[in-house]
Amino acid sequence: MRRRLPRSAALPAAAALLLLSAAPSYADTTYPTTPIPQPANPGQAPISAPIGPQPLGKAVGDAGTALGIIRLLPNAVPTKTILPGFGDTLPKQSALEAGMGLSSASANSDAYLSYEKAIAQASPFGLSVGGNAPQTPGSVVQTALPDNAQPISGGLNAPSNPLLNLGLLNGSAHARWSDSLGPCVDTIADASTSVASLSLLNVVPSMPNLGLDALKPKLDPGSLASGFDLTKGLQSLGGLLQGGGQTAKDGTGSLLSLPNTLSSRSQVKLVDIPGSKNKAVQSTSTLQAADIEILKGTPLALSIKVVSQPTLKVTSTGDAKTSKVEYTAPVLTIAAGGKTLYTLDAAHPTKDIPIGLPLKGLSDQFGQVDDIPVVGGLVSTLTKGLQQVGNTAGTVLDLGVLRLSIAGLDQKSANMTTPFAGYQLGASARMFDLQLLPTTKLKSLLPDDQAKNLPSSLAQLSLGEQIARAYAPTGGVVCGTTTSTPPPAGGEAPKGPVKNLAYTGGAYDTVPLFWTGTAMLLLGVVMVAAMPGGRRRPLAVAVEEKPFKPSPRPRE
Repeated sequence: MRRRLPRSAALPAAAALLLLSAAPSYADTTYPTTPIPQPANPGQAPISAPIGPQPLGKAVGDAGTALGIIRLLPNAVPTKTILPGFGDTLPKQSALEAGMGLSSASANSDAYLSYEKAIAQASPFGLSVGGNAPQTPGSVVQTALPDNAQPISGGLNAPSNPLLNLGLLNGSAHARWSDSLGPCVDTIADASTSVASLSLLNVVPSMPNLGLDALKPKLDPGSLASGFDLTKGLQSLGGLLQGGGQTAKDGTGSLLSLPNTLSSRSQVKLVDIPGSKNKAVQSTSTLQAADIEILKGTPLALSIKVVSQPTLKVTSTGDAKTSKVEYTAPVLTIAAGGKTLYTLDAAHPTKDIPIGLPLKGLSDQFGQVDDIPVVGGLVSTLTKGLQQVGNTAGTVLDLGVLRLSIAGLDQKSANMTTPFAGYQLGASARMFDLQLLPTTKLKSLLPDDQAKNLPSSLAQLSLGEQIARAYAPTGGVVCGTTTSTPPPAGGEAPKGPVKNLAYTGGAYDTVPLFWTGTAMLLLGVVMVAAMPGGRRRPLAVAVEEKPFKPSPRPRE
């Protein structure tokens, strides 16, 4: 029979059990944990304050650059938000966006997690469907804290797809942050990408897969130029594009291609403010490009030379009067057959190049033509080669437009109070845009049942898309270190040791429940110990009556 513990030991044993079970919760408070957001209710646990001296500097900035972006059906999908009705005030998204050669650099002194203070990333490929953009694998990423003395770099592999073809792609990322001085380092975040060659869009997926003979119900084939027939599909722009499959590496049959190296760089750093010991936040996006080819491999190929490289630089001093956006707009020259046709610069940022069908007047003027559309008044003939049409009225039936544009600088600014009082400035620009624009004229030529399925706009190709933002506190970034632990938000610095420690994330919900059970258990122990003792009465059981038989007596 097991002996019972004496009642005098019941209370000490219960207390020992409680202390043992409470040990894991107490141990949780001895390890550093991720900072907890401000409590929503006054009765919740206090925020855990950083331990030791902290950097004084406050700085927020980011810069991003994309070597190329494809947008199908731009401004066609409503933007969704978690706030009811707020999405109606935002610009619409593209049905599909695919970017390549992405570099981004960001700094945020008020980041929730320590490794979000500085982030540098170079990605080979990015995809967004209806405004939803998952993170793609194969990127080069570096974060701080902890600080990084050297950048990381490597080759990037883009997935095989029919919309684009990338050559050798390299990326580099470098993120810096100081434990004591915060953003006051040489360069906070720096990322770059470079690609050896690039080919975009050999087919227009948003166009219906209809042959040009679908125009016959509303177009008299006899009105077309001699040598041109309606056999090519709309998705290939009447035979100007390859029309499907993997995009050729050299750019043949693609709407846009770059045979030479294209590189980008995104950078965030602090710079000096004239006449002040404080610093300004500066975000910079730069591009380096050489030649751009349009409709390569066709008689109507256009060559674009990048004469001036674009640079976007945003600097915030914390004051609207001294903060600024500096943008060097690119200068592009467009040539065909060795002859310069147009120049795109800040004074002339846009040029529309119509695409149309050759009419009979062209064959009367130049003889038999190729069975490809006329681009920008250039017609390919069998006998005289490439010819420029002086007046396209009555000689070309326009179907759509290739719109070439540069710059498009968009700038926004705001005085901010959260997370600190200061001034935020941002800007975006594109080195080069090629848009397949409106299909209104094409709809008028198609039968009604086919025209209703045609989108209003088709695709947009962007090279060198740049964005930069900078946000500095009023008076600039202070480089230094606090001498003591900063006081809690909205209160004075605590005097003496802190009496109530903040709960850790794992123990916050379990500790109150634990101590409630502790009190009930102790109460039960006291009640049991206080009850008077007594012998228990045996239970009455029914016994079957049998004749008595004495057992044999054992021999002695």
